[in-house]
Formats: sequence, C-alpha cells, structure tokens
Amino acid sequence: MKASKTVYVCSECDYQSSKWLGKCPQCNSWNTFIEETYTASQKSSSSKNKNQSAIRDREKAVKFGDFEIPDYLRHSTGISELDRVLGGGLVEGSVILIAGEPGIGKSTLLIQICGQIGDSCNVLYVSGEESKGQLKMRADRLGVNSEFLYVLTETNIDGVLNEYDRIKPDIMIVDSIQTMYCDSSASLSGSVTQVRECSSMLIERAKNDGASVIIVGHVNKEGGIAGPKVLEHMVDAVLYFEGDRRYPHRIVRAVKNRFGSTNEIGVFEMGERGLDEVPNPSAMLLDGRPMGVSGSCAVCIMEGSRPLIAEIQALVTPTVFPAPRRTSNGIDYNRMCLLLAVLEKRLGLKFSSYDVYLNVIGGLRVDEPAVDAAACLAMISSLRDIPVPDDVIAFGEVGLAGEFRSVASVEQRVNEAFRMGFTKIALPKRSAIKNESILKDSGVEIVPLAGIYDAVRLLREKESSNSSDFD
Repeated sequence: MKASKTVYVCSECDYQSSKWLGKCPQCNSWNTFIEETYTASQKSSSSKNKNQSAIRDREKAVKFGDFEIPDYLRHSTGISELDRVLGGGLVEGSVILIAGEPGIGKSTLLIQICGQIGDSCNVLYVSGEESKGQLKMRADRLGVNSEFLYVLTETNIDGVLNEYDRIKPDIMIVDSIQTMYCDSSASLSGSVTQVRECSSMLIERAKNDGASVIIVGHVNKEGGIAGPKVLEHMVDAVLYFEGDRRYPHRIVRAVKNRFGSTNEIGVFEMGERGLDEVPNPSAMLLDGRPMGVSGSCAVCIMEGSRPLIAEIQALVTPTVFPAPRRTSNGIDYNRMCLLLAVLEKRLGLKFSSYDVYLNVIGGLRVDEPAVDAAACLAMISSLRDIPVPDDVIAFGEVGLAGEFRSVASVEQRVNEAFRMGFTKIALPKRSAIKNESILKDSGVEIVPLAGIYDAVRLLREKESSNSSDFD
C-alpha cells in the first residue's frame, strides 16, 4: 500500500499547497488552509472510475434549435412562504442548499416540510446529527406523522445512497452535509474534500434520477457557508436562514436560484408548534410602534419583489466620552457615518458632540440605499426632539451633496404604504416626476424631496422657535 500524502487545501477556493500558508495566493483569504490526507492509490482509483463513467455517459452535441424548453415539475412544500422563495416549489431533479446558524430552526423547518408533503410523496430524511428518538420527539411536538416519510440516521454517503436506491424517494433531505463522509477519502468528515465529494455524489444522483435533494449546511464564524466555496456553485439554489435567536422572527432568503428570482424572502415566526408563516410582515414589523415619539421613522424597503414596511429608530444623546460613540444595528455602520457627515456638512447639525445609536426594529437587516431618507429623518428628529408625523413614511437615497436620488419600485412601495395606513409619502422628486401618472391616483399625499432641506420640513414643530433651528 502506498504511503499517505498530506496536502493543505483552501476552504474558500480549493487551492492546494504542499505546506500550510497563512494567506491563500489564489483568493487572498487568510487562515483558510485545512490539512487533508489521502493515499495515491485511492486518488488514482477514484479518478479512473470517474473518467470511465464520464466516457460511458458522454452525450453528443445537438443543435440549439433542436430542443425545447423543458417543463419542470414542481412539488409544493405546503408552506407558501417557502414556495415563494423557491419560485413555486421544489423542482424535480434540483439540489437546494439551506444554511444558517445553529439553533436557528433549519431542522424544524425541514421536519415541517416532511409533514406537509410526506402524505403524497416518498420522503427520505437523512440525519447525521440526531438519533431516531430525537427526531421522533421533534416530529411529535410539531404534529408530524406522515405515511411516506422514511428516516435514516447514517453518516456514510455510500450507505445513504444504497437506501436511496432501495426506497426511490421523490425528495431526500440530508442534515447535514458536514457530517457525511466518503470511504474513498481518508480525511475527516466536514473537511473540504469530504464535503465536495459527498455533495458531488448527491448532485449526480439527483440529476440522473430526478429526485429533489435538500442539503443542510453549517455556517462559519464569518457567517458564510462552511466548506468549499465551490459547493454554492454546484447546487441549484442557496437559501440562508436568518434571524436572531433572541427574536421570534426568522427570514429565509434566496441568494441563488436557477429556477426562480433571487433575493426573495419568506418570513416566519418561531412558536411552540414550530415555524408559523407571516403573510403580512409589514404589520408584524410595525407592531408596537410608539406614536408621537422623536427618533422614529417608517420606511418601505424591497426584499426581492416584496415591499416591507420597517421602522428605523435613532437615539442621539450628548456624549460623555472623548470620542462620541456610533452604534448601528440592522444598517451598515459605514453608511450611518456617511449620512452623519452629510447632515453635519449640509445642515450644520453638530452630531460630533453626540452619541448616535441607530436600530432597525425586529432584527431586520436592510442594505438598500432607499433607507437613507428615513435614517436621516430619525436622527434629526432625535437630535431636536421633534417627532416625525406618525402618518409619514419616507424612502430615498441621499447623495453626498445632500440631494435625494431616485429609487426603483416606487409603485409597489406606495401601494404597500397606503395599505398600511400611511397618508403622506416622502420620496425623491425625480421618482415623483417619473411616476406622476401612477401617484396621482394613489389616494395619498406625495411630498417630493429635492434635497435634505426639504426633508426636515416634515418634522412636526412643538414650538414656533424650533423653525429657526434649520435656517
């Protein structure tokens, strides 16, 4: 038997080196090299089998005009919020990767899917982390007792595929890919090589047999999916399970989807009976919003094709530190600093002697520039202790000159704001002109904003002397 060989593999780009490196020369990532051990005989045998299989199954090229668009069969998960993210359901022969932090609710969601579709389709649930007893306890708590649901507790990928061949399921769930290992590789389960090899075998089986495969992936400390980066390119869809365990709200976000739109989200609420769908996320995010309080402003953001009403709160208070504190939650910290610089320069407001805390209610993270207007109004409102009118909602991007730039999806934002009871909508002047024909029949008052000077006029004055603060 030939001696084992040790190589170091980058977990981000699969670059291989004979020695450990602090920085990957290919992707420039730091501390990503993992030691892998394999034998030359195993490698050559595996490569030989793959080459022979590729030669046998090689297809011939055909003219582009000789084939038609395939009619993909979709299986509904029985959960409308998840179907929205997937683009209509699970596509036959697709491979979906779901990633999220430990304890966020991935396994709970998958068990609920099994309960919804297990009475009409054969489902194989493969667990490498929990025993059959633990799965049974969770299923009983969620009220899942499907007729065609099969459970397998196995970590060897060859044993998993053998059971797959015996049962012939329509849908297979693997929880999680980091616990699976292949005998052809001598490295430990969860390593770059094992994750890549096991994923390749599952993807090949799904494409050949037409089964839908759902793979659960762990995340690393940076929040990315653990394992090789190529895994995200191999699968058909990548879903991120987001949320804070201190909050009941959970968001499933699609960052890649070959059979639907990307950046779609599904909103859930964690309860005693598992994850409950939230068909009206705007009402959930606005629940408990204080009225007549300074430092609060509503904003309409777009998550994929869905408009959401969120609340941005700011707290501006005199600092006791040599350097004022800046804290943001749900909004990019650098974006908040940029907006503060614009307000100081263009309006002369001295935020440099105040601590500023900015927060998006509900644990929601927003990254589109349309939140600039609401964030600026909230910070000015808190600084001057002048409440933003409760019926006002604002959205728009703020430039460095203090001007408001146009945003997309104005009609959807306005309709959602009107549905939630807002009667005055502040938006960039250019967006109001471009959508004038649509906005005049919307039933709300449109306030066009040319610059940051127009935005401060929306603040409700408590005393007549406050009007001189912005002159």
